[in-house]
Amino acid sequence: MKMQYKMLGTMTFLGLMASLGAAHAQGVIKIGEINSYKAQPAFLEPYKKGMELAVEEINAGGGINGKKVELIVRDDNANPGDAVRAAEELVSREKVDVLTGSFLSHIGLALTDFAKQKKFFFLAAEPLTDKIVWQNGNRYTYRLRASTYMQVAMLVPDAAAMKKKRWAVVYPNYEYGQSAAASFKKLLKAAQPDVEFVAEQAPPLGKVDSGSVVQALADAKPDAIFNVLFGADLSKFVREGNTRGLFQGREVVSMLTGEPEYLDPLKDETPNGWLVTGYPWYGIQTPEHKAFFLAYHGKYKDYPRLGSVVGYSAIKSLAEGMKKAKSTDTEKMIAAFSGLKVSTPFGPVVYRPEDHQSTMGAYVGRTKNEGGKGVMVDYRYMDGAKFQPSAAEIKKLRPAD
Repeated sequence: MKMQYKMLGTMTFLGLMASLGAAHAQGVIKIGEINSYKAQPAFLEPYKKGMELAVEEINAGGGINGKKVELIVRDDNANPGDAVRAAEELVSREKVDVLTGSFLSHIGLALTDFAKQKKFFFLAAEPLTDKIVWQNGNRYTYRLRASTYMQVAMLVPDAAAMKKKRWAVVYPNYEYGQSAAASFKKLLKAAQPDVEFVAEQAPPLGKVDSGSVVQALADAKPDAIFNVLFGADLSKFVREGNTRGLFQGREVVSMLTGEPEYLDPLKDETPNGWLVTGYPWYGIQTPEHKAFFLAYHGKYKDYPRLGSVVGYSAIKSLAEGMKKAKSTDTEKMIAAFSGLKVSTPFGPVVYRPEDHQSTMGAYVGRTKNEGGKGVMVDYRYMDGAKFQPSAAEIKKLRPAD
C-alpha cells in the first residue's frame, strides 16, 4: 500500500513538473536566428546588439501578446549546409516559433528554400540578393533590408548623370556580388544606352588579390568604376588603388562603402568623393533615429552601425507581425506580414504583399576623408518604396505562391 502511495506521489509530482514546464514553454516566444558571426563580425556583432536591444525593449514592455521573447542564436560558419542544419536543430529540438537572420546571400537562399520545404516562417534580415523575393521567393519568406536591385537603383541616376562612357566593374564572386553587378549593368544601360563595360573583375569572397585586380582595372582605362567589394576585400582594394593611383580622375560608385562597418576601418586611406550607399548615423535627426541612437548608446556606450539598425528592425518586425497575427502560427504570420507596417530607426517600412520585400531605404551620399576618418557627406535618405519594380513586373519575376 505504501508503495502504491509512493508511486502515486511520484507520478503526481512528475505530472505537476510537466505541466509547469508546458506552462513555462507557453509563456515564451522563441526566435531562432542564424548568421555568419565568426566570418563577418564587423557587421554582425553590432547586428546582434541591435537584436538584443529590441528584445530587451519588447520584454520590458510586457512582451508580445503577454509572452516574453527569447532569442536563440546559431552560427552558420558562412556555410549553407551548416545554416540548414542549424535551422533544422532550432525548429525540431529548440522548438522555435519563427526563424530569422542570415547575412551572406547564398546562405539566405539556402534558408529561404528550407522555409519552403518545412513550411516555416522565415524573415531574411540582411541578405541582399533579389532571388530571395523574386526567382526563389516563396510564401514563407519575407525580407527586411533593401535589396541589391533597390540599392543599385538608388545609385544609378547619379551614376548616369556623370556621363561617363567606359565603366569597369569589380565585385565578390558569389550571389550578392553577381546580383549587384548584373543590376547595375542593366539599369545603367537603360539610363545611358551608349555606356560600355570595358573590364570586369570578380575575385572570390574574402580572397581578393588586390594587386592584380587593380592592375587589370587600370589597364582597361575606364572613365568610372562600379565597386561591390566590402569588408577586408574593400580595405585591400582601396589601399592598392590609392597606391597605384587607380581612383585619380575617375568617378567611383560603390555599394555599402558608406556603412560605418566598412568605412571606419579605412581611416586615413578613405578616398574622397565616392558615390556610396551607407549609414551616416552622426547626422540623422529624425525622432525615430534619435530615440534609437539614445537607447543603443545608453546600453552599449557605443554608436550604432548599420548592422545595429537591421538587427533591431528585424526583431521589431517579428514582434509587430506576431501582435497583428495574435499568434506565431506560420499561416497567421504569413497573413500578418502581408502589408505589415513597422516603425524602424529609418522611419516606417511596409512589407509589400507582391514580393514580401520591405520598403526600408538607404542613405546615398559621397565619401569624405575628414581628418583621417571616413564620413558620408551630401547624403539623403532614399525611400525604398520608390526603387522597387511594379507589381506587374514582380509577377513575371516571382513564381506563384
